[in-house]
Amino acid sequence: MITQVRVDDRLIHGQVAVVWTKELNAPLLVVANDEAAKNEVTQMTLKMAVPNGVKLLIRSVDEAIKVFNDPRGKDRRIFAIVNSVSDATKIAQNVEDIEAVNVANTGRFDKSDPKSKTMLFPSVQLNPDELEAAKELAKIEQVDSYNQVLPTNSRYSLKDALSKL
Repeated sequence: MITQVRVDDRLIHGQVAVVWTKELNAPLLVVANDEAAKNEVTQMTLKMAVPNGVKLLIRSVDEAIKVFNDPRGKDRRIFAIVNSVSDATKIAQNVEDIEAVNVANTGRFDKSDPKSKTMLFPSVQLNPDELEAAKELAKIEQVDSYNQVLPTNSRYSLKDALSKL
C-alpha cells in the first residue's frame, strides 16, 4: 500500500529522508521519475540520501506503477516520491491502494515562464500543464490530496485551494 505519494522537486532530501520516512513508517521508498531512472549519477545521489533501514527503488513512472500494482507489495508500506503533479496524477489514476497524495514542494525549479505560474500554496507554483494535472488529481475521490510540507504543519486541501482560483 502506498502510504503517501509526495510531490517534491528535489525528490529525496533531508526532510524527506529523515522526517517523512519516519513519520510514515515506510521501509520502502520508491522514486518514480523517468529521468532519475535513466541517470546513474542521479541514482547514486539519491541512494546516498536514504537512511539506514529504508530500501530504495528508482523506477520510471510506468515501471513504478507496475511495482505498486504487484500483489506481492500489497501489505508493504510504501512511500512514493515524484517531482511533478502530472506524475502523481498518473500514479493516482492507475494505482488503487493509495492513502494520500501530498503536493508539497513543486514548480520552483521547472523551466517554465514564472509569469505563467499559479501559486497554489507558498511551496507550490504550478505552470498551466501542472495546474491542469492538479485539477485532475483533485477529482479522484478515493485519494486524499493535500499540501503539507512537514508532518508538524497543517494539511491544506488541494480541492479547496483549487476552488479559490
